[in-house]
Amino acid sequence: MSPPGYRGMVVPMDGYGGDQVRAAERPHLEAGEPLMQRAADGLARIVGDLLDDPAVRPQDGSGSVLLLVGSGDNGGDALFAGARLASAGRHVAVLRVGARVHEAGLAAALDAGARLLDGPSDPGADRDDAGAADILRAAATSDAERLAAVAAEAAAATDLVLDGILGIGAGGGTPLRSPARQVVDAIRELARDQRAPFVVAVDVPSGIDVDTGAVADEHVLHADVTVTFGGVKAGLLTGPGATLAGRIELVDVGIGADLATVEPLVRT
Repeated sequence: MSPPGYRGMVVPMDGYGGDQVRAAERPHLEAGEPLMQRAADGLARIVGDLLDDPAVRPQDGSGSVLLLVGSGDNGGDALFAGARLASAGRHVAVLRVGARVHEAGLAAALDAGARLLDGPSDPGADRDDAGAADILRAAATSDAERLAAVAAEAAAATDLVLDGILGIGAGGGTPLRSPARQVVDAIRELARDQRAPFVVAVDVPSGIDVDTGAVADEHVLHADVTVTFGGVKAGLLTGPGATLAGRIELVDVGIGADLATVEPLVRT
């Protein structure tokens, strides 16, 4: 359950579209600026502050974080933030839910002391052409059930879950695929039993349309806080996304001046 004050806080802000943010980032990335590292620094700082907040985590100790890590840069942001948190003495666990992983981010997290819980299997290692489709289907079902069980157990025992499954690169309102879909459902089920951990979304809650806030289906993890990078995404301020985002925290990664030259999609 969310502590008072961490859901539904409204402050005036502008919301930008995914294409606008990517265009603002482009010259900085081409110049070699470490935007992901800046994002991870800010994310780790905010998560650390939440873990030290008695309203979020009343018990003693350093606190624990479960990273739900997808295939793209959103997962990389979560992993590099996890590395910083582990280096600061937090207990960090990583659950891979994508077909790939940000290798440098994973290496940094593990080197800092994070634990890798599990990840999807590689059905290609054992398949032949004749049985490829059957093997892929069986592997997907097996992965989904296995990772959902791992997620439920880990989330019930952790203080905070970091949703780094999908970000702005996923496109508009992309529904979660297996096994991420089942992992999210397993954690959502904990909320029905009043056992849900505090949830922080990385940039956007996975599965919302970055521009409109629309969702393809109900398989979205409701965030208590969304830590967004560079500029607030329009989808966090409108449609179902405005409810699913919880409190919005903006991390400056150095593109504010670029965004100031374009008209936001949403003004509040």
